[in-house]
Amino acid sequence: MSEISLTRAEFLRGLGASAALAFADPVWSRDLGRKAASRHVGNAAWQLGPFSRVATEPVIKPDANAVFDCPMRKQPIDWMSAHAFNPASVVRDGQMVVLFRAEDRPNEKAIGFHTSRVGYAYSDDGEHFSYRPTPVLYPDEDDQKRAEWEGGCEDPRICEGPDGTYYVTYTQWNHERVRLGLATSRDLIHWQKHGSVFAGSPYEQLATKSAAIIQKIDGGRMKAAKINGKYWMVFGEGIIYIATSIDLIHWSPIEASDDKLFVLMAPRAFHFDSGLPEVGPPPLVTDRGIVMLYNGKNSEFDANRDPNIGPGTYSGGQALLDPHDPTKLLARTATPFIKPELPWEKSGQYKAGTTFIEGLSYFNGKLYLYYGTADTYVGLAVGHAPRRVTGPVGKAA
Repeated sequence: MSEISLTRAEFLRGLGASAALAFADPVWSRDLGRKAASRHVGNAAWQLGPFSRVATEPVIKPDANAVFDCPMRKQPIDWMSAHAFNPASVVRDGQMVVLFRAEDRPNEKAIGFHTSRVGYAYSDDGEHFSYRPTPVLYPDEDDQKRAEWEGGCEDPRICEGPDGTYYVTYTQWNHERVRLGLATSRDLIHWQKHGSVFAGSPYEQLATKSAAIIQKIDGGRMKAAKINGKYWMVFGEGIIYIATSIDLIHWSPIEASDDKLFVLMAPRAFHFDSGLPEVGPPPLVTDRGIVMLYNGKNSEFDANRDPNIGPGTYSGGQALLDPHDPTKLLARTATPFIKPELPWEKSGQYKAGTTFIEGLSYFNGKLYLYYGTADTYVGLAVGHAPRRVTGPVGKAA
């Protein structure tokens, strides 16, 4: 492992615009009423899972032998030699496909300052993977290079649309600012970039990360869910917001009555998400509501963190949204359902440890949950998928 000169917290604080957006006082004051209205619960019937780890080792690891000709550096690059983590997943032609974030090693840079590219791994059983030798989404000499070079393309989430088109949301990072990008593909290999998910709106350059489109299981496949005639997407790190679209490409954030972004979820003192909540894998429509798996970072400060989890640790929680109005947060778990426990989940690039959940797929009658560990590897947990999850669901169809 390389020596790290910045913690993830220090790196995030360096993204001044993003941090200011997440923790500005107006956001906290607007969220007080919503926090009081939502229930903090233990184990509840609406939750997905339970999930169990099926492998004692990472299912995807870095590989120094993977080399491709970088169009930006104009030379061969060992594009996944440093880290392979934060995965998205989708089932295509009976195979599990995982798109994962990979980082190179130029100059052994600190966390957040490598170049990230998105790799393509595939598996017949969802556990044992092969991968393409070159990345499928990366900074290039295209109209997005100012937003992506030289930080890259980070943390993808995948959604299949009604016509079989795939939509990937990802973080564009140029070592100065972040924003959410979107790309489309028919085969998960060749991608057309569309720029900011909020292109053409006042939020086109919004400094935010992490976005996932609400999905349903339709004919045995997870696909985008239309609710009240629109598609819905949760997004954000620090604060989670929500947006809508009619075509899965052009998105509009929902605003509150004061013309500021509507807050869906904020940090909670003394909980596993006391530092921040962050969007996880695609929320899933069930007959109990929309279940949103999300990431929670424990505060680094003893005054308001969960004392049962290490400071700065990333764990996974669950929340329930109203199936007819996804802006309504109905319930939220009081404790995480997954947290770093294995050695490789607690050691790596991010020393506090992560089980950063990001990929969720319905495969072979079960739910496969892929997660990044310590910003270094990919892990897998598998859960039961009961009829209430896989069966037909009223208005969200």
